[in-house]
Amino acid sequence: MATDYVTTPITKRGQLVYGVILGCLTGLFRIFGASAEGVSYAIIISNILVPLIEKVTLPKAFGKEGK
Repeated sequence: MATDYVTTPITKRGQLVYGVILGCLTGLFRIFGASAEGVSYAIIISNILVPLIEKVTLPKAFGKEGK
């Protein structure tokens, strides 16, 4: 479910950030969580963060660097 094309970031850098966040959250939920659904919760939270990851990691269009 983490590699679903609809919810994963487009850029390679965004996919790397998404994977790191997903792995860290999965580890935290598995170690400190009381329920066994740590992976599902990590995927849901990571999918919520995808628009922010996309906004940060999308490259700027040529000529749009300076203001």
